[in-house]
Amino acid sequence: MFMAIEIKNAGFAYGSHPVLKDFSLKLPESGWVCLFGPSGCGKTTLLRCLAGLLSLQSVEIAGLERKRVSFVFQEDRLLPWATAEENVSFVLPAKTGARCWLKKAGMGDFADKRPPQLSGGQRRRVAVARALAYGGGVLLLDEPFSALDSVSRGEMAELIDREAPDALKILVTHDRAEADLLADTVFLLAGLPLTICRVEKGKKQTENSANPQKK
Repeated sequence: MFMAIEIKNAGFAYGSHPVLKDFSLKLPESGWVCLFGPSGCGKTTLLRCLAGLLSLQSVEIAGLERKRVSFVFQEDRLLPWATAEENVSFVLPAKTGARCWLKKAGMGDFADKRPPQLSGGQRRRVAVARALAYGGGVLLLDEPFSALDSVSRGEMAELIDREAPDALKILVTHDRAEADLLADTVFLLAGLPLTICRVEKGKKQTENSANPQKK
């Protein structure tokens, strides 16, 4: 199992505009956590700080040390000149096994296609496959299902559950139905600066409480 992650008194600003100010958050060691709030409230900035892509100011973070962190970005971050297989292969030490991950994500028949030849939903699937192939104890998901229909969203969520059962999965969304359906815990956020309004149980935690043997 993975240790819980705790952020204390985080600060971050774009110029003179604070996004995080004395922000604190404690996350569980595993399961699905949803950061739900309106667009522009600072959810994506928080994820990028957790990933180390932005430098937090005056902050103490416990539990992230030596953890491998995977990220599915809100925007497409696939290399446009590389095939789907090559995009996944880049994160694999032996550069092999990418087709297997693409097949799991329903993209086995599109391994030789480049991102411009794929639909938005297909590119999302490749991005999820790449993050799962990279692995790790923390999976950051910034609107990962935005270009997918409801059936495909369910398929991708089940894939993530199956391939990363013990990881902490931090989902950013502004879709409340998606938050309630997927998350064990939902943090209701507002901003700016980013503020936790309240914390609620998601449907998954409610179901697991009612069925203790269900994982």
